[in-house]
Amino acid sequence: MKTHNKWLTAPLAAGLAAALLSGCGTEQGGAGGSGNGVRVGMSDEILATDPAAGYDPGSWLLFNNVFQSLLAFPKGGSEPEPEAADKCGFSAGSTVYTCTLRDGLTFSNGNKLTSEDVKYSFDRALKIADPAGPAPLLSTIEKIETPDERTVVFRLKVPDATFPSKIASGAGSIVDHREYPADALRTDGKATGSGPYKLDSLSDSEATFSANSGYRGTARLKNDAVTLKLYRGDRSALSTALTDGQIDVAYRGLSADDISALENSATTGDRGIEVTQGSSAEVQHLVFNVKDPVVGKLAVRKAIAHLVDREALVEGVYKSTATPLYSIVPAGIAGHNTAFFDTYGTPDKAKAKKVLRAAGITDKVKLTLWSTPSRYGPATDQEFKAIAGQLNASGLFDADVKSVAYDQYEKDIAAGKYGVYVKGWVPDYPDADNFTAPFFGEGNVVGNHYDNATITGSLLPKTAAVADRAATADEYGKLQDLVAEELPLLPLWQGKQYAVARDDVTGLEWTLDASTVFRFWEIRKG
Repeated sequence: MKTHNKWLTAPLAAGLAAALLSGCGTEQGGAGGSGNGVRVGMSDEILATDPAAGYDPGSWLLFNNVFQSLLAFPKGGSEPEPEAADKCGFSAGSTVYTCTLRDGLTFSNGNKLTSEDVKYSFDRALKIADPAGPAPLLSTIEKIETPDERTVVFRLKVPDATFPSKIASGAGSIVDHREYPADALRTDGKATGSGPYKLDSLSDSEATFSANSGYRGTARLKNDAVTLKLYRGDRSALSTALTDGQIDVAYRGLSADDISALENSATTGDRGIEVTQGSSAEVQHLVFNVKDPVVGKLAVRKAIAHLVDREALVEGVYKSTATPLYSIVPAGIAGHNTAFFDTYGTPDKAKAKKVLRAAGITDKVKLTLWSTPSRYGPATDQEFKAIAGQLNASGLFDADVKSVAYDQYEKDIAAGKYGVYVKGWVPDYPDADNFTAPFFGEGNVVGNHYDNATITGSLLPKTAAVADRAATADEYGKLQDLVAEELPLLPLWQGKQYAVARDDVTGLEWTLDASTVFRFWEIRKG
């Protein structure tokens, strides 16, 4: 699997949670808003309007707001449910997946949506295979059949029980075959879908959406329009816009200090501002290049695992806007365990020293930690300096921190120049598969040259074939334990989601859950 743009654009604890807008409610969909438009601000950009191209949080917000997918994640849930589809199901041992479309689906331009459009959308994304697009999520598709206007049959190359979750994400966006070229990206900056909203305009600083009166799905709109203000990394401007009343909701981009100050201030409510906190499955890892001459030694990696104090990091750097993470599968996702805590426990200098000496390492280990605040936010440098301080305080390491721009950072990782570096992950779908499959084997997204035949040849194929995802817990437990023992990476923290809003805004509690789905239609103003 290729490296892609779903890496966290800023550490969750240094910015608000990633916006991947999709999902559904429990009522028949349609416009049911109060007539009051909602103004939402975030620090991200929208990098693409064509679902075959974008794989970043800002673009997926647009995709899953303007486009329908066959399935979507219900609020508070991690099991996808029908959205554009009336029903879907597996046969032939999780290798054939059949969906029947809702009756009467249309695009916002009035064109009828049929199975032809569904097949076209998936075939197109795979054919274009844009480097910044979601094609890797669809790689198990062998062919798609459309026996009639309302039936779509996906024939998969291998059993893939996570396929419903994959097509419930932004990767499953359905486009109008009349308006999108089959072998090239749409370039006019417009978007035509069948979702709850229409994209009315888009500039570098603002996107405007209005209710799609022809929408048929499960979302019940609580507003008639959304204006999305894009602050393009300017967190100060985002904060000012909220306090000055220029926006109603700040979703991405407020710093940990901002969040902490608002949560702990006795006057926040008096100022007409409320903080809503939710769960999240976004994570950050310390990654080890297993071919590096220093951290390629397992003893060095184990010593680091014995010394890193996650509690100190999330409290001191992130003001408790994140929680310590002790496995590659985060809490709240089926299959999660605490493999790294079970293996290494609390920070222990004596254990770190013992493992180094047993490997014949008696000198201080000289180490550079590589950071890229331009991608993961300014707190990343602070966090890595804190980690270096923890290592050096043991007397076993001589660690420093170097920080580079993201473009150079990615090139250097690909060239194998870094031994230890940071990576954050925004899940595509809330399943343990999405926290494991992309990280192991040839071409993994972390670029650390780690490959384990038991994981890639046995555990991942086995778990992918199990339709009952709860039944995969034992296999995922073995995988997490194996990773904790071999240490190709060290989990650091799991984020929390926050939205900060004016006190006349309601519904935000339904937009912040582990599915990473931010539901515009749940937000009501006034």
